[in-house]
Amino acid sequence: MKIFSDILSVIFHPLLVPLFAFALLFVFSYLNIMPLPYQLFVLSIVGTFTILAPGLFIGIYKWINKWNLAELNERKRRFIPYLLTMMSYTTCLITMWKLHFPHYFSGILVSALIAMTICAILNFRWKVSVHLAGCGMYIGGLISYSMLFYFNPVWWLCGFILLSGIQGTARISYYQHTLLEVILGFMTGMFCGIIGILFI
Repeated sequence: MKIFSDILSVIFHPLLVPLFAFALLFVFSYLNIMPLPYQLFVLSIVGTFTILAPGLFIGIYKWINKWNLAELNERKRRFIPYLLTMMSYTTCLITMWKLHFPHYFSGILVSALIAMTICAILNFRWKVSVHLAGCGMYIGGLISYSMLFYFNPVWWLCGFILLSGIQGTARISYYQHTLLEVILGFMTGMFCGIIGILFI
């Protein structure tokens, strides 16, 4: 169970959500007709600004303060990593706008930015689970894109909901979050996944 939970934690890691979302779009929607070099170009931009850059900045911040991962994850120390990640995501979003990427591409980044902003605000009171926010974003994004591209997402929804339940149970079982923090994270992610893609 612990190993499976660790695997899910990697899959649903907040920094990986945008890259996985774009990869799923290219594989399972009509966007798979786009040339492979273009798909790789988009994924390289997303990966650079949503994984490499924030990971590097947070690593430097952790190194400067001589903190280990557990110390960095304390609620009161999570605001700066949130801020660094939001700055990197905003840079990615601006880059996409300048390159005239389709609106439904930037919607993924807008959703992630809104989710991080809400989680950062809630962090003043609760240690909201950003992993469950990632789970919620997958589900909200799946619902949104099924409406945009007219496909039936039921089986995918069932799978992601099941995995989200397992992930949430694991976060609570290993005393990383309370039930309230898990629910807040999940609801924030799902809400932002729908609002950011469909309405912004």
